[in-house]
Amino acid sequence: MRRSEDNIFDNYERKSVRNIGHFIAASVCFLLMASMITVVFWLNASMEVEAGVVPEFEAALAEGRYDEALQLYRQVHDVVVASDANGGSGETELQIQRDQMNQMEEIVNNRLLEIENEMRNSRYTPSTADLNFMNEMQELTSSRISSWLNELSTEFLLGTIEKPDLVFIFETLNDVSNVAATTTPLLYEIETIEQARGDVQAAEACFEQGDYIASVQILNSVCNSYTGFVYDYASNRLTQIKEIMYEPMLSEGEHMLERYRYFSAEALLSSLAVIFPDDARINADLLEATSHTTEVREYTGTVEVLSVRQLIADVSRGASNTGLYLTTDEFTRMLEELYANDYVLVDAETMADMSEDTFITEVNLTVPVGKKPLILVLDTFDYNVANTMNYGLCTQLSLDEQGYVCGQYVAPDGTLVSGRELEAIGILDAFVEAHPDFSFDGAKGVISICGYESVFGYVISRDEADDRTEALANIGRPNVEFSDSEIDNNRRIVTEIMEVLQDTGWKLASSTYGNINAFEADMETIVADTEKWMEQIEPLIGDVHIIVYPGGNYIYGTDPRAVYLKNNGFRIFFGMGYNPYHIYGDNYLYYDRTTISEYSLNNLDFSRLFDASRILDSYVNGTGADEEQEQEVV
Repeated sequence: MRRSEDNIFDNYERKSVRNIGHFIAASVCFLLMASMITVVFWLNASMEVEAGVVPEFEAALAEGRYDEALQLYRQVHDVVVASDANGGSGETELQIQRDQMNQMEEIVNNRLLEIENEMRNSRYTPSTADLNFMNEMQELTSSRISSWLNELSTEFLLGTIEKPDLVFIFETLNDVSNVAATTTPLLYEIETIEQARGDVQAAEACFEQGDYIASVQILNSVCNSYTGFVYDYASNRLTQIKEIMYEPMLSEGEHMLERYRYFSAEALLSSLAVIFPDDARINADLLEATSHTTEVREYTGTVEVLSVRQLIADVSRGASNTGLYLTTDEFTRMLEELYANDYVLVDAETMADMSEDTFITEVNLTVPVGKKPLILVLDTFDYNVANTMNYGLCTQLSLDEQGYVCGQYVAPDGTLVSGRELEAIGILDAFVEAHPDFSFDGAKGVISICGYESVFGYVISRDEADDRTEALANIGRPNVEFSDSEIDNNRRIVTEIMEVLQDTGWKLASSTYGNINAFEADMETIVADTEKWMEQIEPLIGDVHIIVYPGGNYIYGTDPRAVYLKNNGFRIFFGMGYNPYHIYGDNYLYYDRTTISEYSLNNLDFSRLFDASRILDSYVNGTGADEEQEQEVV
């Protein structure tokens, strides 16, 4: 019986506890709902109140009740400022207040903008109502008008508004009491601003052209010559431009050092050191540049121009088959001889100022004291199949994992052979790395290319695919089909190689699209060939200013065909001749180039340059040391 009573009591107790829990939960829910209703009601009421502020403000402005409008603005403004000062409590309410304040400021600014535009564009004299508006709205108008007047002064300095318009605006707004503190001093400075306009605009023009150093130099001079508004503008721009220029220009200088352009790097870094005198990175880079530069002088003598074709990379297949080419070893020894005899590579384009489209200005070379200038031309690097397969030449160029330009070919056993040492480009690049003073300011040479059959061994168009098909048939080889995707990929590869070449000091040239005899070609042929070049090759490499005439068959500079080529951007021409020779003509510079080959080394006198017996494989290997070299001048 006792046990039964205990159970009844326990059940009753459990029910009581449950009832109490339910009551508490219901009470909490009721309180939460009541709070939410109160908050929503309050927010709605608050938003309704706040929503009325802007229309009231706008109405007060329209009716000229500026005191009331200003009071409405200040009430909202004070709430925002006080809330910000207290850490921004009540974010929802505060955002409403901020929005209202911004709307009121925008209303005032829009009306001011209308007045300003009419004053500037139509010489509008503000009405009494406009003047009252600008005077009575005090802090809402004074800061905006003052900023506008400073902007106009800057525009006058930069030449985008004329003096009479500026003076009219200043004199008109001088009657607005709350901006007189801005207009009066600026009115006195208009003459000074006018005097500084030329220098400041020149500085800005240099900046737009990317000539930051010249811009800084001019602005420094302005700061030293002027005070007041002009000084403030120039000083602020100096700070901005220094920040903008520092990293890109220093990186450019360091890239010059990597490319052995020590003379250019020294000039750039010296200018940077003046602007940033205490910068350790600049000073360290400048020290590296100056440690590789020497005294230079202007050179007015003859300029040697030597030309080589592709090199025989596989002597087992090509050394005895032709006299047109050098082997890789012969080319290397030729560089060594030229270096030992104090020649230095120079850029062919530095002898011509081509900044004007209609004429070329003669420029004398500057070279290190004791050095003789040399221009190297790598002639017609088209890699056509007949020559590459018959004479042991490389079949194409490529980039290795380090980004170096290499030659490559497939050996008779099917092995792919690749390396910098297989082609003149890589050999010369490596030689300059070992002997930086063989290159004046990073110059390498001119590489001429055509569009016949391939570019650097890569078929980049349907025209070249057709050429390759015909060339393979002519030598009894099976045809190779090229899909559109393969051609597109070849274009990408060629573009990458071109970019590396241009970045590392090589200049690119045309040897005409079809490797044609330009002298014998009529105008129609020249035009068609040039258009193909511009459509298929130029997009890969950009503008090219040099033509290396195939076989030396040049066109006289006054010939209508040559005029056509000049009008299309070609202004430096290479013909062919044994002796060093160049001449400036009507908007062009012409060079003779001397071809160096096994045949020419065996048959011509190159003693002015080097001892041929120290270059030819036959002499070096002892097979022809006792033979007399036939000397012939052509």
